[in-house]
Amino acid sequence: MITNFKLPLLVFTDKGWEIERDIYANELMEKLLDAAINRQYEFVETMKDRNRGMILLLLDKIADSRNKEFLVILMEWQMIEYKNVRNRLKEVKDVLENSNP
Repeated sequence: MITNFKLPLLVFTDKGWEIERDIYANELMEKLLDAAINRQYEFVETMKDRNRGMILLLLDKIADSRNKEFLVILMEWQMIEYKNVRNRLKEVKDVLENSNP
């Protein structure tokens, strides 16, 4: 068991993280949609500095959803994010804006 400051630390295998990353991305997608609908834009501050692969998977899922409800919260998120994620956020916004309902 690995410990960090006397607390147990959970370490995923590559396969375990692949499964958890997908589950976690789905959970975050639901939370982002709820935050967008309820205009709780401060939620995006919790998205910064998370695992980059999981964030990119989340953004792919949002783009695939074609749900325009995400547009407002993506704009808020884009203002605080690092350049690479900010660029992907813009791409996802473009997909959503140009999609048909």
